[in-house]
Amino acid sequence: MAVLGVDGWRGAWVGALLDGRSVRLLHLRDAEAVLAVPDVEVVAIDMPIGLSDDGPRVCDQEAKALLGSAGSSVFASPVRPVLATDDYAEGRRISVAATGGTSLSAQAFQLVPSIRALDDALGEPPADHVVEVHPELAFRVGLGGVSDPKGTARGAAQRLAALRAVMDVEEAMLAAPPRVPAVDALDACAAAWSARRVADGTNACVGDGALDARARPMRICW
Repeated sequence: MAVLGVDGWRGAWVGALLDGRSVRLLHLRDAEAVLAVPDVEVVAIDMPIGLSDDGPRVCDQEAKALLGSAGSSVFASPVRPVLATDDYAEGRRISVAATGGTSLSAQAFQLVPSIRALDDALGEPPADHVVEVHPELAFRVGLGGVSDPKGTARGAAQRLAALRAVMDVEEAMLAAPPRVPAVDALDACAAAWSARRVADGTNACVGDGALDARARPMRICW
């Protein structure tokens, strides 16, 4: 059965539907569309799922440590109370109050609408087949051979070479939906590789096994 890797893109999502070596890129308009893709065994999403109420997630800290110099690609996830606002100043106040002093980065706040939409779409009880991933863990720790930033020519070539070993990535890129950026397409493909590992039971994860207030695991897999 196929698996789906997903990366956020301009308020929507890029999906990579992987079946064997064949991969197809999809433009998915919202979180409901992501979860509605049929006949998918695992959905792996590059977006926080399990959210702390009052402090940093262990999985974010461990992912940053694993990535070393590339750890800046892991943003500290907002605490769950921040999902209640669309105002950055208010979000910072909520974060400081909830954590006892830790504010909220602009980068993390930009993710709040997508995190909220996914949180709402997942509903209750949590869906076991939907997991949180991070493409840089797939590229740098799992697949390997990637050392340069994804926005550089060297980084793009390294990511293509890493994915080429496990899927027909060039064919997928050639048939990508219009205007999908290469970096997001490659990240979605890396997420799909992680989804396949989760489906096969060969994945690794960071996190301490904690669940959030909605019984969702605070972990990142690859």
